[in-house]
Amino acid sequence: MALIRALVFDFDGLILDTETPLIEAYAAVHEQHGVAFDRSLFIRSVGHADYSFDPWHGFSPHADRAELELQRRAAKDDFILQQPVLPGVVALLEAARRENLKVGLASNSSHAWCDAHLARLGLLGHFHHVGCREDVPSPKPEPDLYRLAVNQLGVRPHEAVAFEDSHTGTLAARRAGLKVVGVPNPSTAHHDFGHADLKVGSLADVSLQSLSVSFAAASGR
Repeated sequence: MALIRALVFDFDGLILDTETPLIEAYAAVHEQHGVAFDRSLFIRSVGHADYSFDPWHGFSPHADRAELELQRRAAKDDFILQQPVLPGVVALLEAARRENLKVGLASNSSHAWCDAHLARLGLLGHFHHVGCREDVPSPKPEPDLYRLAVNQLGVRPHEAVAFEDSHTGTLAARRAGLKVVGVPNPSTAHHDFGHADLKVGSLADVSLQSLSVSFAAASGR
């Protein structure tokens, strides 16, 4: 595996589907209160750290937003705990361990979020580096998280493959010089994956051998 020395994963929507539960939690609270829910508006917010909107704009100005947030968080936590690790993730992590590849995480979420879920899922031990939003000056789509990852893993950018489920993530990895695999999920299927070198339906469609073949062919080797 001389061509690929490291794998760098996004977290939300790639390792664990935390994005669909987020949207479903908002939908559940809206439904509970009889308020119309604009699903498309919420879907557009997925994977964008700098995208802001008022999630409770459909409620009365007199609504108790603190209570709505408590209801939303409870619903989201319940939905997330029901989610399995997404297909192909474990197999790819185990393959990386067998081949002595370095493995990193680059996430716009916090350490409190990513570390806790990785530990709960039994995956934290696979990662040599976990990079989160508080570790860098700017989140994705800036390249900071991926530059940090390759530096911490001791590899050059072109020796690492990034796995991302969003336009924002693929752009960040591309800007940092990594090879990029786009893995859309139901919440990000509408995103532009033009910055990805390769686009797959899920990580179950990926193996280290197929990645080596694909990227070797792309480099003219």
